[in-house]
Amino acid sequence: MEKRISPEVLKIIKKMQQNELTESCIYEKIASFAKGEENKATLMRLASEERAHYRIWEKYSGVKMKPEKGKIFKYAFLARTLGFTFAVKLMEKGEEHAQDEYTLLSKEVPESAMIRREEEEHEKALLEMLDEERLQYVGSMVLGLNDALVELTGSLAGFVFALQNNKLIALSGLIVGISATFSMASSEFLAARSEGRSDALKSCSYTGIAYLLTVIILIAPYLLMPAGQFIPALICMLAAVILIIAGFTYYTSVAQGKRFKSRFLEMAGISVSVAVLSFIVGILAKKFLGVDL
Repeated sequence: MEKRISPEVLKIIKKMQQNELTESCIYEKIASFAKGEENKATLMRLASEERAHYRIWEKYSGVKMKPEKGKIFKYAFLARTLGFTFAVKLMEKGEEHAQDEYTLLSKEVPESAMIRREEEEHEKALLEMLDEERLQYVGSMVLGLNDALVELTGSLAGFVFALQNNKLIALSGLIVGISATFSMASSEFLAARSEGRSDALKSCSYTGIAYLLTVIILIAPYLLMPAGQFIPALICMLAAVILIIAGFTYYTSVAQGKRFKSRFLEMAGISVSVAVLSFIVGILAKKFLGVDL
């Protein structure tokens, strides 16, 4: 090193050097099982760029490093379970807060500004090239998820006061949910066919699966709790609704680069509002119809 580096800056350099090496290994690992030759090639190019950045920082630190195995396992697992696009973009999202570190680095390492600029430009361009099947059908999954959350949340909330028995509520919800699953899937299939799409079957499958999984999760509290604890079951169901919305919204916001807060609040607001209105309808129906179960 021709110029003396301060301890504070050296610490940042070593941290970035470690990250670049680890991320290079993560890209290589994901590329080994990612589908599609273009995706594999893109991931290997990202790995190559990260390795090049590692070597630049190595010249300043004078230290050779080993990749973090725990981090590699974490992102490889996420890539296998939630898709490589989500895993890769989540990893890159974690670097968005490094601007202050680069500002400090630029005072002692002039090349850091160029490295930062190149890294952002190249990685953004390469990440946009990733093409994963499951993300092509996010619209179908959102359709199934939204419809299930709104319809079933409303139905179950209405059943709570009308029936006041978890077993009856679960039975009613299951009948409604399975019927609606077939209805939604068939509607998606017919809509896709009418548009002349060749992926109608796959599209309706994503819609149906998203709907059915939501049905199972929302009915679970009524199946697991004693028959008389219908209010606690309702509360658990609403909590599940919020968690499903938060999880799916976070997934799509990372994978598709969209805003999280506004989409989450919109979906959660609609589902909870429908549940409250349906609960009131259940109370009124029981009172005015004189039904006593």
